[in-house]
Amino acid sequence: MKISFAPPYIDDAVINEVVDSLKSGWITTGPKVKALEDEIKKFCGAKEVLCVNSWTSGAIMMLKWLGVTTGDEVIVPAYTYSATALAVLHAGATPVMVDCGEDFNISVEAIRKAITPKTKAIIPVDIAGFPCDYDDIMSLVKDEDVLKMFQPSSTVQQKLGRILVINDAAHSLGAWYKKDILTGCETDVAIFSLHAVKNVTTAEGGAICLNLPRSFDNNELYKELRQMTLNCQTKDAFSKSKAGGWRYDIVGLGMKINMADVNAAIGLAQMRQYPELLKERKRVFEKYNSAFSKYNWAILPPSKCNGKESSYHIYALRIRNVSEEERDAIIEEIAKHEVAVNVHFIPMPMLSFFREQGYQMADYPQSYKNFAGEISLPVYPQLTDGEVAFVIKIVIEACENVIERG
Repeated sequence: MKISFAPPYIDDAVINEVVDSLKSGWITTGPKVKALEDEIKKFCGAKEVLCVNSWTSGAIMMLKWLGVTTGDEVIVPAYTYSATALAVLHAGATPVMVDCGEDFNISVEAIRKAITPKTKAIIPVDIAGFPCDYDDIMSLVKDEDVLKMFQPSSTVQQKLGRILVINDAAHSLGAWYKKDILTGCETDVAIFSLHAVKNVTTAEGGAICLNLPRSFDNNELYKELRQMTLNCQTKDAFSKSKAGGWRYDIVGLGMKINMADVNAAIGLAQMRQYPELLKERKRVFEKYNSAFSKYNWAILPPSKCNGKESSYHIYALRIRNVSEEERDAIIEEIAKHEVAVNVHFIPMPMLSFFREQGYQMADYPQSYKNFAGEISLPVYPQLTDGEVAFVIKIVIEACENVIERG
């Protein structure tokens, strides 16, 4: 039995929506992008949602809007995909990496220790779809001592008056931060990824959720940022295509990171059925939990705690007390049976580029510990109960074989 890791969910509704876009004669940014923004906004409760061509470009744009510059610092977890820190570098600031907790997510205490007068933003990451402790993080940036330390270096920073919090919600569309609050509206800005392997996809894409405080007009900011995604052009291509609508102006230094309608069509069809797709992901996740909870070597991933609930994006199983080499041997055993698994993530200080920048893995012991024993198992709606049972069987056999050898 061959099991893929994360195939996209493509059904007739998705195909029909894409075909509708193709037949419309309009495939770049237009009505389907706006419809997708509205669906995500309605779903998660954000004040405004802007779709872009990737999580990474969205994060770069938001940091540029914030006005970060050389010498400014942005706090990020060491345990995340490289885009979190690369976005900071592309925006012109310095990523300050901190360690995570046993739940994979950024340590709030480590954030506190890392804050300096140069800190302009914090980017926590909802690893595997389980939300960070945002009440604590938002309280931290509003703490009197932290506020006294804050030194704004742009007009936006002066207006905000504190450190900006951007939730890297790449994994967590559909996660509950509290019983009545979904991710996307719990921080100043949240950015979902709509990449091919995500719960909802547009092949490539991202969705920026805006929830700035009252001193900002989120609707006006949406308009400003939408223009910024189109090179700060005063008319988008859809408007320019209308009779007599050719004249435009360029009013600033923008980026070219808009999402196309033909991409948005995929996500639009998926968003309309996402509650049901989420239930299916949870079904798979809970079957894994039920099976692996019987084994002392298994550390189950966080899914429900203190009102928080995962989006069930990744099943991040950890094998207790194994070395990185033993974990790799387990993965090799699993692969022999054509079951595709993954590892989330290689901590950034272990990657050549960041090592060369001076980051050292020894400074992030919990991140390494989480990584060394982690194996990500397939989770997606198309998995049948029989296929899930096969994955469970193969994983148990591989773990026990390697553990016994060790």
